Amino acid sequence: MKAARLLAILFLGVVAISALIPHVWTPEDYGIQLRDHTDAPPSSRFPLGTDALGRDRLARLLYGTRISLLLAPAAALLSCIAAALIGGIAGLTGGWTERIILAIVDLFLSLPWLLLLLMVRACLPLNVSPVASMAITFLMLGLLGWPASARVVRAAVTRFRAADFILQARAAGCTQWRLISRQLVPNVMPVLLAQFWTSVPLFILAEATLGMLGLGVSEPLPSWGGILREIESGDVLSQPWIAAPVLLLAAVIGSFQLISPREDYSV
Repeated sequence: MKAARLLAILFLGVVAISALIPHVWTPEDYGIQLRDHTDAPPSSRFPLGTDALGRDRLARLLYGTRISLLLAPAAALLSCIAAALIGGIAGLTGGWTERIILAIVDLFLSLPWLLLLLMVRACLPLNVSPVASMAITFLMLGLLGWPASARVVRAAVTRFRAADFILQARAAGCTQWRLISRQLVPNVMPVLLAQFWTSVPLFILAEATLGMLGLGVSEPLPSWGGILREIESGDVLSQPWIAAPVLLLAAVIGSFQLISPREDYSV
């Protein structure tokens, strides 16, 4: 298992570096349309061929990977911050405050997450700039993906609240702020890290789903969802190279699953 995790880390590192310096692997720009080379097969100039608009598939895949790999961790970080605040307040205060927060969390969890994303996205402007669409996607994923993590954080805080070291710190006269910052936060941090690494592949898939439905990052910016949408009408049997984004997405998701830490907390 350690060898598999090491290979997964190395693979993700190679993918991340390749996505950060795409110009090393292909000189083409992801948005340039070469009308004389539409639907071209793989060649030395276009290792993955071109799409129906004459755009280099490898360039779009590398730039799209960069956007998705930056978008998902950023959304996961925002989600974990919200989960830490909401779950931490519920676990620390208890009583009616905890019951109200848990009721809100249960309401969010009762709705299918993808349906919730679609409902919120449908209420927002669809005709926006590519940068705005990227920001909207990032904010949606981060602000709607916290409920499950908040429940885990609340369970961890509740357990630590009655721990001996917390009781000893209270008896020693620690202030509430010092108790939280010096005692509670360091012990809850591994839980948050586990939730972060678990959320990243989930958000990658969510972004890809939104992009395939035309509700994610808009053109000409590439993302995994947009790239997968582009190849829906392609013939994989006669053009197997167009399946490269699917294979890369599956490999990245599997690698994240291998390196994600496993924290078991009763919620």
